[in-house]
Amino acid sequence: MKTKTDETPYLARGIALLGTDSTILISSSKYLNDARLREWVARIALKKNGADVPPAAEMYELIQILQDLRDFDRIEALFTEERRTNPALDAWFNEGFCSDYTIEDLKDCAPGTVGGIYYEAATKGNYGVQIVPNFQPQSQWQYYSLRAGQTHDYEHILTGGGFNYIGELLPYWFRLATIDTHIKNKELAGEMNVMGILGTTRYLVRTVLHYPQTWSAALKCIEQGIAIGRNSDAFWMAKMEDVWHTPLDEARKQLGVRGAVDLDTQAEGEIWSGLQAR
Repeated sequence: MKTKTDETPYLARGIALLGTDSTILISSSKYLNDARLREWVARIALKKNGADVPPAAEMYELIQILQDLRDFDRIEALFTEERRTNPALDAWFNEGFCSDYTIEDLKDCAPGTVGGIYYEAATKGNYGVQIVPNFQPQSQWQYYSLRAGQTHDYEHILTGGGFNYIGELLPYWFRLATIDTHIKNKELAGEMNVMGILGTTRYLVRTVLHYPQTWSAALKCIEQGIAIGRNSDAFWMAKMEDVWHTPLDEARKQLGVRGAVDLDTQAEGEIWSGLQAR
């Protein structure tokens, strides 16, 4: 005689729904509980790309949502704890270096140097050198966030990711891997990687759903980003000004960047933008 369990499809077994006295939607996840984030995740995963809402604007929206969800006191405690056993991180915070320059400060960097490559890319693409406006950090989290923004474009160059949409996957996955590699406290590593994992998720789902011809290039970027993050020094803590005038290959050796190959993803990036004639 078959039991009710026998009749339940294998993949559906084990579900045990809980009751609640709550009058609103609620779960054990603060992320799922936030209606803004639920809508953001669904929209950015399923939408196509176009000029009406650039991908950068999607991240601007996400920053504020996560700002409201973070437990900053807990994050500060985790950073303080990590610094006790992570001398490199502790020295980085103690120095507290912040960049303060304009793109014109790089105009004399020779072609092929880190600064020269950045100057050419920034001027051709009309990029701002500050992803977020400069500010004076008042906490460890604020300092980490500021420096992450200030070094992001250099991570494109050092990891081999082109300045296009598919090329973004390389620094994304480098950062996800290097934080896990060089931050011992995994709760802290998770907090540092929340933005990155949500940011890259939109690429993964959207690429397969709408731009599958770019998936092979996307996989190469992801693979290379992870490999560099796993095998390289924590060069996300470096002063990029120190290598402005250094040829790229030499700068990679100097900073301990291992496994980088310059990937040409321009054609795939243009497809992924959704702006090509249809």
